[in-house]
Parts: sequence; C-alpha cells; structure tokens
Amino acid sequence: MTKYIFITGGVMSGIGKGITSASIAKLFQFRNYKVNLIKIDPYLNIDPGTLNPIEHGEVFVTEEVWNFEPVPGWSFKISEIDQDFGTYERFLGKGMNMHPICNITSGQVYLSVLLKERYGEEYLGRTLQIIPHITDEIKARIRKVAEIFKPDILITEVGGTVGDIEGMPFLEALRQFKLEEMKENFALVHVTLVPNSLIGELKSKPTQHSVKKLLESGLQPDIIVGRSNIKLTIPIRKKISLYCNVPVEAVISNPDLKIIYELPLIFEKQGLGTYLVNLLRLPHRNSETEEWEKIIELYRNPRIILNIAMPGKYTSIVDSYVSINEALKHAGAYNHCGININWINTEKVEKDPSIMSDIMRNIDGILLTPGFGSRGVEGMIECAKFALHNDIPFLGICFGSQLLYIAYCRDILNKKTANTTEINPDTEFPVVDLLPEQKKIKQKGGTMRLGGHQIFLEKNTILYEAYKKEKIIERFRHRFHIIPKYIDNIKSSPKMIISAYDKNRRIVNAIELEGHPFCVGVQFHPEYKSRFDRPSPIYNLFIKKVLEYHKKKSILK
Repeated sequence: MTKYIFITGGVMSGIGKGITSASIAKLFQFRNYKVNLIKIDPYLNIDPGTLNPIEHGEVFVTEEVWNFEPVPGWSFKISEIDQDFGTYERFLGKGMNMHPICNITSGQVYLSVLLKERYGEEYLGRTLQIIPHITDEIKARIRKVAEIFKPDILITEVGGTVGDIEGMPFLEALRQFKLEEMKENFALVHVTLVPNSLIGELKSKPTQHSVKKLLESGLQPDIIVGRSNIKLTIPIRKKISLYCNVPVEAVISNPDLKIIYELPLIFEKQGLGTYLVNLLRLPHRNSETEEWEKIIELYRNPRIILNIAMPGKYTSIVDSYVSINEALKHAGAYNHCGININWINTEKVEKDPSIMSDIMRNIDGILLTPGFGSRGVEGMIECAKFALHNDIPFLGICFGSQLLYIAYCRDILNKKTANTTEINPDTEFPVVDLLPEQKKIKQKGGTMRLGGHQIFLEKNTILYEAYKKEKIIERFRHRFHIIPKYIDNIKSSPKMIISAYDKNRRIVNAIELEGHPFCVGVQFHPEYKSRFDRPSPIYNLFIKKVLEYHKKKSILK
C-alpha cells in the first residue's frame, strides 16, 4: 500500500520546497524504498511551456510525452513541466525519469472537470462546484499516479504558499485525503522561512502565522522544516515546537548550502528519515549513504576553479538555466573542478560588440544558452563569433547551436544577412527555419518537437568522442532547425560539419567546427539527463576541454 507525504510551503515562495521534497525522497531511497513525486502547480496554465523563464524559471522536459486526454476528442501533448522535476531527477538518479502526468496544474484540473460537464456523461444533471468536483479531481489525479507507478512512498509537493487563493482547493483536497486514508498512510511536512534578524536572532513568528493559516484549512503539520541562512538553534526549534504543536524532534533545520546535494545527509543526521519511517509505520531498514557521501567529496574539494561564460537572454534569474547550471557542476566535480558561471547580458554586447575582448579576458569556456525571440540575439551571435576565431571551448545548446550556425554562415561563408526566420522571416539566407511540420501549426502550447528522440552520431567527431555510441536518446524542445544545404560541400576553412542527425537524416541534431579544440552545437538538451552521480557525456567532455584550455593559458602566462 502506498504511503503519502504532502509538502506545503509557508511565508514566501521560492524557499526550496523542491529540494526539500527531493531530499526527503532520497532518505527513502537510501533505505531501498521505491519513491515517486508529484508537483502541484496552482496556476491556470495547462503546463509551463508558454511561460517566460524570467517569470517562472526553467521549463523542464521529460523523456516521455504524455497525451493528456480529459475527455474523448480533446487531447494535449505534455512534456514541458515544472523545473522542480529536474531537481527530482538529479537527486534520485539515472533510474528515475519523471513522467509528465506527475505535474498537476490547476489548468489541467479545471479543464478536466469543465470538459467532462460538456461531454455529459460523468456530471450530467449536476451543479459543478469546487467541493466536491474540483477536489475529487485533484485526489483522483494523485491516486492515479500511485496506481500507475505503485511506489512505496508518493511525495506530493504543493506549489505556492499557504494562503494563496489559487491554492485553497488543493489544501482542501489534502484535508479530505487525510480523512480518507489511514492515519499511518499520511504525513504532512510544512516548509517555512525562519528569517535571521538584523541583530542575528532567528525569528519564529512568520512560521507561527504560516502554521496558523494551514490550521485554518484543517491541516496540522506533522513536521516543520525551517529554511534559514544558518542552522536552527535548539531554542528556536523548541519555540517552533511549542507554538506550532509539533514535537521538537519534528522541527528540522534546512540551512543555506553551497552544495544542495548535502541536504539529504543533513536531514539524515537530524533523524528525519527515521522519524518519517516511524510516523508512516514502515519497516526499519539500514540507511545506505556511503556512495552519496563519496560523491559529495568530489564537490567539496575542487582543485581548480573554471570560469564559464554564459551569454543569454534570461540572465536576470539564474533559475532560468538551472539544469545547465547543475550539469556544469556535475561535470566539474567529476573533473575535480569548481565552476564559476559568468552571466553575460547579451543586450549590452549587442549595443557595443567591442566589449567582448574585456568580457572574455578571464574566461575558460563559453556556453551559449537556449531561448526564444529577438531580444539580445545579435549579442549572442557576437559571442559565437568570438569562439569561431579563438581556441576557447564553446558549447551551444538548442537556440545557442542555431546561433553558432548563423555566426559561421555570416563570418566564414560571408553570408552577411544570414539569420533564422524566427528573427527575420524575410532573410535572404534562412539558414535556420521552422521544421516543415511546424509551419502548419498555429497553436503555441505543447506543439513543439518535444521529449526524447533517437540521435544518430557520426564517427570521428567530438560528439562521438563524448558518447562513444552511434545511437543515443536525448530530449528536445524546438520548432526551428538548422538548414544543412548552406554547409553541404563547404570548401571554406575552417569547415563546419554535421555530427548528428535523426534516423531519417532529415533533422540536424549537432554541428561542430573542424580543427577547433571544442566548438560544438547541439539541438538537444543534454542537461536534462545529467545527474549528480552521472554527468552528461557532452558536458563532461566540454569541461575536460575547458580544463585543458585553462591549463594552457596558465602556462602561457
């Protein structure tokens, strides 16, 4: 029988419920229990695919594409889900590919209920209401995940903050869920902010108010996780325990960490794993943390710090590129390196390209980021041009790969007006254009080329050196693609080659510059499959080349 843990948040959003959820899941994984996770997002979008990363953070892409069909005749393709699923996958390892059915949004819930009413079978003759129809749909979605995947423990993270009006139906669904389940099958963890005052005193009042708000919804937390910049002291834990009606051993400290992957170990040391096992009346098993601790050591003691430039459109919020950031750290740790990311606002480069030499002075490698739209694009192309004419290692991801190709066509092939039709539909040289099947599509949501696809690698290429396979599966999220006719039969030097295609050799999946130490563009997103204990092969090789470049620079100095 599946046990259910629900995780809510209080005081403010963005305090780390996702990492807390993943860490709690890891505690059970240490004990060889089968876990799965759900993320509830109270916004009304069907999925986050059309949201601006600056507003919502990164969109994560799953391997599998789910055909969400609320009623016959209505279906939506979903593979774009909340960024917290990237955290879940990175913590839980290579055996855990999250399914998009595990991301429940208000949009999906309300649409399902409304379409069922129109369809006329399930709700015929009834007056639809938030209670019971919306709450029943929420509970049914949670139980469906338990039924499909049959985990020992199913952890559900409720997005947003207690008190948000859009989150109220979900909290009511949790209250009902608790009534319907046996006591030992339900646990509620509340994550709150415990701020540090100007005089260095931890304050419990925001947590007290947050728990009071939760109690108004009929929910008493079993465990409180206090987020703070420092470890919770014994006096503050006792105070939270007293005023929030939880045992002091159930008040858990979640301090700021340089290495987020340490959090499961910190929770383990505080006895959270054992407490949850007892609360849910599960059999006690040994907690096997040795392998995790060994990998943490790689992160703690870097021999060299590498400076990676990340030119992009969404640099004002680092969560816009969280999977890339983590993939770089994974590869860095396995090469005994720390990673220092230098964010480059390409709108500034666009206004004054002459600043490039100053920006790149102490840079060891360039990663050109994904994105959409025209803002800052010319600045991104300038960064790609810099890599073309220097030996600095360069990796372009998705849009970054397309812009590398544009830079090459302009600078090496002398097609000065080369562009993508996304930016200039009337360009003389449309070197990047919509996939043919995309030209007929008007609807934006869930219509890109999504999910995991087979990639066929060319031998004797950098890409093949990274993966050491002729066929791989990576995840995609794009409408536009590189038009290969502009580099077919190239006689120019240096020469751009195609290093990967799809099965029918119709779609260019990767390009690279011959003779360059490492100048690669990939249409796919390898960062989505990079793990704490298993870095992405192409990111790993990129960092190896960055390290070589760094050492070479140091010798020349």
